[in-house]
Amino acid sequence: MSSPLQGLEPRYVWQHFDAIRQIPRPSKHEEKIASHIVEWARSKGYGVTRDPAGNVIVKVPATPGHEQAPVVILQGHIDMVCEKNSGVEHDFMKDPIEVKVDGDWVYSVGTTLGADNGIGVATAMAIADDPESVHGPLELLCTVDEETGLTGAMQLDGSMLSGRIMLNLDTEEDGSVYIGCAGGADSIAELPISRRKALMGSAPLRVTIHGLRGGHSGVDILENRANAIKLLARLLLAAMAEDLELDVVSMAGGSKHNAIPREAHAVIRLPKASIEAFRGVVERQKTGFMEEFAAIDPGLTIEVTEIDDSDPYANPLNIPSRDHLLHALNGIPYGVLAMSREVPGLVETSNNLAVVETNDTAATIVTSHRSSVMPALFSVQEQVRSVCVLAGASVEVHDAYPGWKPNPDSAIVKKTVEVYEELFGKAPELKAIHAGLECGLLLEKIPDMDVVSIGPEIQNVHSPDERVQVSSVQRFYRHVKEVLKQLA
Repeated sequence: MSSPLQGLEPRYVWQHFDAIRQIPRPSKHEEKIASHIVEWARSKGYGVTRDPAGNVIVKVPATPGHEQAPVVILQGHIDMVCEKNSGVEHDFMKDPIEVKVDGDWVYSVGTTLGADNGIGVATAMAIADDPESVHGPLELLCTVDEETGLTGAMQLDGSMLSGRIMLNLDTEEDGSVYIGCAGGADSIAELPISRRKALMGSAPLRVTIHGLRGGHSGVDILENRANAIKLLARLLLAAMAEDLELDVVSMAGGSKHNAIPREAHAVIRLPKASIEAFRGVVERQKTGFMEEFAAIDPGLTIEVTEIDDSDPYANPLNIPSRDHLLHALNGIPYGVLAMSREVPGLVETSNNLAVVETNDTAATIVTSHRSSVMPALFSVQEQVRSVCVLAGASVEVHDAYPGWKPNPDSAIVKKTVEVYEELFGKAPELKAIHAGLECGLLLEKIPDMDVVSIGPEIQNVHSPDERVQVSSVQRFYRHVKEVLKQLA
């Protein structure tokens, strides 16, 4: 069967991306993609190494006559955020990503696309395959676990790389050159919960909030998109404020620390005589939510469904546990907390209420903190801890990573800007990104490395609306090729 990506240019990029997107994503989904890259490298006669963390390093020899050029690292990550819309039948463990082409855009059908960072990895491989590319010695660094905490970059042994110039291929904005990024950390709170028997005459209902855009908790946080977990907590607290005898049986929302939750649901119990009053609360709250978010999240939907009573719904949270959980979710900050005092338009500090899930004895709450100023990062981390501790939870911090301080005077930044102007007749924007690129961690490993980050136009990453612009991939590829040619 022919692929929808056949015929797209630059063909070497799309050929490699096509191969990557067809590889199923088992629980350790980098493994099969890493094996694919290793097999490709060996088939070309390139030196290839996998380190203990699973990162892949491919040594690509220089174009003949350019062996004395400086070694350049082309870096990207081989994992993706696996998100899908509810109701979409897709098993990331078994199924390839289904793609379609619509005009100038490639997108997936109900799932994340994996252009973040499949396009970057495919571009590095394409440079090695392209007989027209001119370059010095290359090191293709394909890291693992970027999306789940940058652990591949954390565990990398910097002595395995000889290059001291690095092009990170993991940004998502055409016409921009990135020279800095935020640092970040995750907090995971465990809130003990107790349960009691349901009230006589009460009935279970499922309350679902969906249809939100979600997105990347760094890149898209500036837009103040709605957070399904926050809205659900507000809705249930509003019902309690009207003296409805509302019990919470379970709550679940979000699935990834670095994605804004698009969907959340709760199973609640109400006296049967109060169900219509609750529906009235839902309608009023939805009206208020739409007033807040219609411009950015017009698809916001709230559904209330009566469900059959059964044993799983027979023991709701007791009143203190219910109150502690809902007030903690409502109290944890979400969204932009501070803008940069130094870089106009850059988010400095933010927090994402990312995941909530209850089981029989506890509720787990995951939040993701980001800041380009490390004291501010620690401050919001402690703010979240305070809210959770007041609710009775224990809190652990995971996966802290440093930011990347902008250096607009770096040689590779200047060369990247100069080449862009030569190719496209205008200057690119110099930017820092409110997201966790691996550049900061890699600079800790190799402090004398000169780094820049570029990429094509990829929109709505970390959500099923992710899409990549074909024409921007063409520009991106030309840009990378010409930078390498001039460095050679």
